[in-house]
Amino acid sequence: MQPDAIDFASLPWQPLAAGARCKAVRLGERQLRLLELTPEFVEPDWCCRGHTGIVLEGTLEIDFRGRVVRYPQGCGLSIAAGGDTAHKARAVTALVRLFLVEDA
Repeated sequence: MQPDAIDFASLPWQPLAAGARCKAVRLGERQLRLLELTPEFVEPDWCCRGHTGIVLEGTLEIDFRGRVVRYPQGCGLSIAAGGDTAHKARAVTALVRLFLVEDA
């Protein structure tokens, strides 16, 4: 794979659910994702996917089946895939913007 710059500003936003949208680029078996959440977003089920990234703006709260962790702006996060780390994300502030690197 050749190194290349990814211009997220030129990518269209893709709606995911009410209160959630993203811009994503797939690079082989990985994807880079710019994700925005608002308080309107409610995860319908527990997510078991892995995520690694950083909160670029706002404050994110993640519920790990009763253990709630807050991630303020500038905080990194690393969540392993699997049922032991099942989680639900929630925007604490009016807007949360995340940059994530994930398995595609």
